[in-house]
Amino acid sequence: MTVILSVLVPTPAHSGVGGPLSYLSEEALPKGTLVRVPLGHRELLGIVWDGETEAHAQAKTGLILRPISGVLHPLLALNPAWKSLIRFTARYYQRSEGEVALAALPPYLRELRPEQLTRRLKRKALAVHGKTAAADLAPSPGIAKHLPPALPKGLALTTEQEAVLQEIDLQKGPFLLFGSTGSGKTEVYMQAVQRLLQAQPTAQALVMVPEINLTPQLEQRFRERFEPWLGAGCVVAMHSAMTPAQRLNSWLAAHNGQARMVLGTRMAVLASMPHLRLIVVDEEHDPSYKQQEGARYSARDLAVYRGQLEGAKVLMGSATPSLESWHHSRAASQEKPAGRYVRLHMPSRMGLSALPLVRRVDMNRQPRRTVFAGVLLDAMRERIGLGQQILVLLNRRGYAPVLHCPSCHWKSQCPHCSAFQVFHKLDRTLRCHHCSHTSAVPRACPECGDTDVRAMGRGTEQLEELLATQLEGVRRPDGAAPRIARIDADSTRTKGALENQLAQVHAGEVDVLVGTQMIAKGHDFRRVSLVAALDTDGALFSSDFRAPERLFSLLMQAAGRAGRDAQWSEQFGHACEMWVQTHYPQHPLFEALKRHDYPSFAEKQLQEREQAGMPPFSFQALLRAEARTQDVAQSFLKAVSLAAAELPGADRLSLYPPVPLGIQRVAQVERAQVLVESASRTALQQFLTAWQPLLRSARTQHRAVLRWAIDVDPLVI
Repeated sequence: MTVILSVLVPTPAHSGVGGPLSYLSEEALPKGTLVRVPLGHRELLGIVWDGETEAHAQAKTGLILRPISGVLHPLLALNPAWKSLIRFTARYYQRSEGEVALAALPPYLRELRPEQLTRRLKRKALAVHGKTAAADLAPSPGIAKHLPPALPKGLALTTEQEAVLQEIDLQKGPFLLFGSTGSGKTEVYMQAVQRLLQAQPTAQALVMVPEINLTPQLEQRFRERFEPWLGAGCVVAMHSAMTPAQRLNSWLAAHNGQARMVLGTRMAVLASMPHLRLIVVDEEHDPSYKQQEGARYSARDLAVYRGQLEGAKVLMGSATPSLESWHHSRAASQEKPAGRYVRLHMPSRMGLSALPLVRRVDMNRQPRRTVFAGVLLDAMRERIGLGQQILVLLNRRGYAPVLHCPSCHWKSQCPHCSAFQVFHKLDRTLRCHHCSHTSAVPRACPECGDTDVRAMGRGTEQLEELLATQLEGVRRPDGAAPRIARIDADSTRTKGALENQLAQVHAGEVDVLVGTQMIAKGHDFRRVSLVAALDTDGALFSSDFRAPERLFSLLMQAAGRAGRDAQWSEQFGHACEMWVQTHYPQHPLFEALKRHDYPSFAEKQLQEREQAGMPPFSFQALLRAEARTQDVAQSFLKAVSLAAAELPGADRLSLYPPVPLGIQRVAQVERAQVLVESASRTALQQFLTAWQPLLRSARTQHRAVLRWAIDVDPLVI
């Protein structure tokens, strides 16, 4: 008997075809089944979805429907909880369900035909089991009901760690673990996973980190802890740096229930995990959890919603929580009720190691153009002589942000973007970090011919070169010259480069490590005793209201890399230190940093935001438009803003005039945006949903507009 199926396909929201399409099938298939379907001249992966489409009714009146091309029978259907997560994500972030659902699946899976998938699973079964039985070709619907008796042995827990784990056992959450750097949050995560698996043998856990470079060390720790207990394959990783085949294998293991722990970046929050019972979001404050392309979702916020949806506990951890999470975990008072999160606190470091002493260097008292203050260089020389390691933080890669001509004031402007090309001395190139345009360094000024073209500002390359000169003559305890290394997006471009460089640091083969924010968070450098932060003042007066929060988090995280091994530090009798060079040493941010007092900093920031009506006390969305000219982009935004005055919820929000983005042109495309703000999340969502049809119709009238997109809860305004 032929039946009509509703099938979700990857159609973007602005296409106007956001819901499922109808196809014919010779058999009734469970909802969530993966199928291959024709769409135009292409054949795509689709998902059998809920409900009837308009074509169901039309089909009864003679509309001709196309049949599905095939069924991926070896795979279990996606479960209802996963589909509910996709629906919420699409609705809240104003995208189509098909766009979100299919993007959440591995790219390789979207290309495989049923017979190709069957052959792949058969080869995998032969490689793993050496069998060809049909049972080995299909994924297992469950896993072993009894675990091996040998439990993994973790570190001895501190009183604070044990108290936190007891609270996690007793309460539902979600939990915000506010723990100092080096307080042992990772051990709490691992213990929480272990206790979960002991209590629920079929359970799965998702552990997320903000960046790919933090995944390898976490994966190694989880494998060492759990593979002797549960066997190989119990831990899988998910991130964009994996090959398509690796991502597919990890997804299949999670979808089948064979992988007990999934470690990944923000993409992992949408992974199919039918037995999910625990979600951990490490460094939950990190802006990398916000997707900036396609469906612009926040993986941290989706983790909280998914936990509620699937009955999984959610544990978010950070030494510097986001102000939103801090606000949601507030204690009850006479003025306000308690927040939605349970705040847990671990203020002490492991092993009695102390937080670093913060020293502020007033750069107003230093000679002009000083890069490293003399007192800082003296401290660095002393540490190197003792065999200790140093981190130097400058959140700007390259040799210099710009080249300029002092005669005619020419600057190395990118020809395709409203940004400067960065000078990279090692390969003598000018590179745009926005469109990747690369050109050779000119021998003379292109405008006036002056050969005295100079570098303006500094980047990590310049610091690496300068330190080699400034530390000349300094000797390590073994009499050798200090070894200086650099870690940033340029030095870690090749595969395996980051892992090799980190291994050298951990092995003590590097004395001074220069880097961007890549070195400031998550890494457990045991021999670092001094951290130096340079050029930090820009964020103090930024137009971005989140800039102070990000700066404080970055500096606190960087400071946390120092003094993590108390016994090693005590061996030399020197306290660990963080040096901050600034022209504003008395600024309240640096005062709070000196005391390592995140709560007072957070409360002051929240007071200022409440007075200004900023998030988390209001809710925002951005409508962005891209066109070949700024006039076209802004005229489109003006037209849709004027037409939106009568939409539902419009009287409860503010619609600001169109403005260019901070970097308004990228790759010859002009960009503009409109900010929408409301004190009510519900009113904002009602307005955005009603705005979508108007935006689609206006797009047909403004054909010169290349793209438009809505960003809900944006992190950059």
